[in-house]
Amino acid sequence: MAEVYLSLFSLLFIPLFILLILFLIVRPKPVRVPIKNRHVFITGGSSGIGLALARLCAQGGADVTILARNAARLEEAQHSIRLATGRDVRAFSADVRDYGAVKRAVEEAGPIDVLVCNHGVYVPQELEEQDVEEIKFMIDVNLTGTFHLIKAALPGMKTNRAGKGPGSIAIMSSQAGQVGIYGYTAYSASKFGLKCLAEALQHEVIADDIHLSLIFPPDTETPGFAEENKRRPQLTSIIAASSGAMKAEEVALKSLKGIQSGTFMVPCNLEGKLLTVATAGLSPQRSYVDAFVEVMTAGIMRLAGLVFQWNWFSSIAKWHAKK
Repeated sequence: MAEVYLSLFSLLFIPLFILLILFLIVRPKPVRVPIKNRHVFITGGSSGIGLALARLCAQGGADVTILARNAARLEEAQHSIRLATGRDVRAFSADVRDYGAVKRAVEEAGPIDVLVCNHGVYVPQELEEQDVEEIKFMIDVNLTGTFHLIKAALPGMKTNRAGKGPGSIAIMSSQAGQVGIYGYTAYSASKFGLKCLAEALQHEVIADDIHLSLIFPPDTETPGFAEENKRRPQLTSIIAASSGAMKAEEVALKSLKGIQSGTFMVPCNLEGKLLTVATAGLSPQRSYVDAFVEVMTAGIMRLAGLVFQWNWFSSIAKWHAKK
């Protein structure tokens, strides 16, 4: 009987001890990033996730600025947000690949409290078939464009930060920025880079009370996705179909909650949550409960990852066998 009690004690004590250790060591500490009466600057804000997020922030009482390339769509977005929320938003037309244009827009908009780097382009194709200019285009917009926005915004974000409360930089990655998939060679590379950017940048700006959120949406029903998805390789669709598609409004709501809680890795659905746990690695983690899940399931998630890879490679083998 004593051995049974000892076994039960061990089963309870070890997890509780790990939980206590994680409570003491997890960094950065939890934070709340307010939205109301603060300046939220959103790129890619003329449609899709960016527009839905701008609408949510305006409804929450934020002073919203949106930036995108297409001036006509920006005007339409301003009108739709005004109709939905009764609030006006500022809009700037600029290409994120042009640092000078981005810097001018950011300076004219004024100091930013919450920067949402939501811009992005998605052109799926096998690397061998893809044009080099398309590869450069995705990297320039998705990765270099994010550097441009953050570099332009940081001086203003840091100014008098202590008097303004916590700030946030949110970066829209993708589930394809967590795991590489057939047909996403260039796209995944541009999105994977954002994770390293965010991890290193969080170290650089934590002393300024600025907090990074890296958002990982799955396929999302947006005008851009619908158009670009027409050329997605069929094998890519077969492999990626397991995640399903979300509406832009759903992704925007998940994103805003992640930003407000200062969550570093923000998944948007169940598969995204599993991917986030499986790919946590050395990423920051504010929640000791989530850290506990990551620690306790690390081996299981690796096994699950291998099962996924087995399934994907099997699909690839069957596809080529049919061809």
